[in-house]
Amino acid sequence: MIRIEKTSRLTAEQIIRRASEFFGEGGEGLEQTGLQDCCVSFAGGGGHVTVFVADEKTHRTVDVESREFEYQAKRFLESV
Repeated sequence: MIRIEKTSRLTAEQIIRRASEFFGEGGEGLEQTGLQDCCVSFAGGGGHVTVFVADEKTHRTVDVESREFEYQAKRFLESV
């Protein structure tokens, strides 16, 4: 299991949308199991991924928790 974070200048909406594209049906093929303004969750293949976004004034903190998809979580953070 891994939990990593990064700051980003993208909006929370952009980050959530990118996470859905990256981990969801058109990307890694995981099933989306939850969606809120601050986070999105996916499951499949014996693991899970959750992307949290904390919205600050000048940047967003993106926090990714993953089990079985550690490599993909790192790749996703590189893209935001």
